[in-house]
Amino acid sequence: MLKYFLFVVVMCPVITVALAQSETSALREEISNLEQAHANAILKGDAAALDTLMDDNVTVNHPTNRIINEKKDLLDLIRQGIIRYTSFERYPEKFLFFDNMVIVMGNETVVPAMGAPNEGKTLIRRYTNIWMKKDGKWRLTVRHANNVCSTQ
Repeated sequence: MLKYFLFVVVMCPVITVALAQSETSALREEISNLEQAHANAILKGDAAALDTLMDDNVTVNHPTNRIINEKKDLLDLIRQGIIRYTSFERYPEKFLFFDNMVIVMGNETVVPAMGAPNEGKTLIRRYTNIWMKKDGKWRLTVRHANNVCSTQ
């Protein structure tokens, strides 16, 4: 009986940690997929997809040096072609997990399309995306992206 008790005492924390890691791994994969879907929607100029991925109260600190805190305004910029790219690659580097919130930090390489600010230039950016779970769905709620200045 004592051996069984000791086995349970030792294994409970191990099992708990393993289950927590499994949940975190599944959540990381889910958020990674949302990150990629968001990047693809921006590249394609797909306002409808962005509408479903972003929270109604999304706030974006945009690399054009302005804060956009209306989803409608952001979607209008997409529809008008002001936010438009010929290339958009996203590389998440760090995931931070909290209750109903995941913060993703990383870098992006983008090439704005003709007519967009910085058209044709390859831009390297740092970004932070904050995904929040509301009503059972993960939505992009806050985004900050800034262009990295060249050291040359």
